Amino acid sequence: MDIQTERRRLLDEEGGDEDPTGLLSEQEAYLSKVKNRKLYLASFAAVLGPMSFGFVLGYSSPAIPELSRISDPRLRLSEVEGSWFGSIVTIGAAVGGLLGGWMVQRIGRKLTLMSCTLPFVFGFTIIIAAQNVWMLYVGRVLTGLASGVTSLVVPLYISETAHEKVRGMLGSCVQLMVVLGIMGVYLAGLFVDWRWLAICCSLPPSLLMVAMCFMPETPRFLLSKGKRREAEEALRFLRGPDAPIEWECSRIEDGCDEQGSTFQLSDLKDPGVFKPLLISILLMVFQQMTGINAIMFYAEDIFVQAHFKESELASVIVALIQVIFTGIAAVIMDRAGRKVLLVISGAAMMISTTAFGVYFYLTLKVPGGAPAPHADLTWLALASMAVFIAGFAVGWGPIPWLIMSEVIPVRVRGFAGAAVVLSNWGMAFVITKTFQDMMNLLTSAGTFWLFACMCGLNIIFTVVFVPETKGKTLEQIEAIFRGTSGP
Repeated sequence: MDIQTERRRLLDEEGGDEDPTGLLSEQEAYLSKVKNRKLYLASFAAVLGPMSFGFVLGYSSPAIPELSRISDPRLRLSEVEGSWFGSIVTIGAAVGGLLGGWMVQRIGRKLTLMSCTLPFVFGFTIIIAAQNVWMLYVGRVLTGLASGVTSLVVPLYISETAHEKVRGMLGSCVQLMVVLGIMGVYLAGLFVDWRWLAICCSLPPSLLMVAMCFMPETPRFLLSKGKRREAEEALRFLRGPDAPIEWECSRIEDGCDEQGSTFQLSDLKDPGVFKPLLISILLMVFQQMTGINAIMFYAEDIFVQAHFKESELASVIVALIQVIFTGIAAVIMDRAGRKVLLVISGAAMMISTTAFGVYFYLTLKVPGGAPAPHADLTWLALASMAVFIAGFAVGWGPIPWLIMSEVIPVRVRGFAGAAVVLSNWGMAFVITKTFQDMMNLLTSAGTFWLFACMCGLNIIFTVVFVPETKGKTLEQIEAIFRGTSGP
């Protein structure tokens, strides 16, 4: 059954009201019959993974100060060890990205997502049972490994199961759950010690394993393996009983036939492959060059240096702001579009990091040790942090992951996804590991002004190179890069 036959049948069922745009009316006719309840359920199960690595990202902020003053000398972290405890997770995540790229092509999106729960739980278990610093490091590397796999597979799973009307919203929920996890850790850190905090962090991945047992594999992966019947069953689960899923199945098959089913290194010469891959990698590099992970890893330390007395509470407030604005981004993503939100986000971060640099510059001690006459500007530190987090949450937090999952062709998603995740976590390691060195070398003010310059470059890159993917099917997006018309 080919796609043209399905198109005619679908339009006939709708009364033959085909308009000059053709495909648009077909899509609207199809989507009018779709029920999203089970799609939302599958997406919720999948985003328990991002919540888990949000717990991993945020864990270091409340744990490092406590471990730095713990009575047990075997577990007490020095300044250098604390820096490694915060940043070593990114090494595991970079390796996890490579492993995840291989796994999603070999065993599929669903089994990859279920498998990554094991290093999450084992990693936190090792931290709970830690008897020395090296056990803490091993636990962080394992949870980082799981985070790297999750950061690759969940955006792919959601983009391949969601339809174009809600793909932006559901894709943004990946980052929303990350920041919910971060806020949860910050909040729990106010009431429990670092061991009980690690116990709490092992709960979401355990729920993920159970929930994903009842969810389907993605239709696109099944069709790429020639499993048409299983793909139709997955689509019937995701779209509801009334949707003519044969039409969507045929459309996906048509797109797979055009691009081929296997990946070879020679495919990197194809503009339909290297252009989206390069854009995705640069989006990840620019995302990290805003300094977001450095700021989140060391949120409490930043507020201590900013002389904000309730630094732990300030971190919770900042995380709450991030949750709120990431939620706003998810709601408006499919209306405003990706590029507009990226530009707004970059401008907000550029302004806020500039203001943060001004704060540190004004509050430096003058020669001779006396404080500068601007010691009452702690409000500027908090306001700058809040604006930065809000700006990041609206655009540069969720959208690079969303665009990566939209623009990379299905046949290269394993290799290309691994390269993109590796670039993201590799840059995260570089920024977080050198953040304190930059603060010492460039001063606090100079470091934040450097981040401001990077945000300015982000805006230029977005305007010139990033495509708008709002309202397009994955097959149409691939066709744009190939220079053809999509199915």
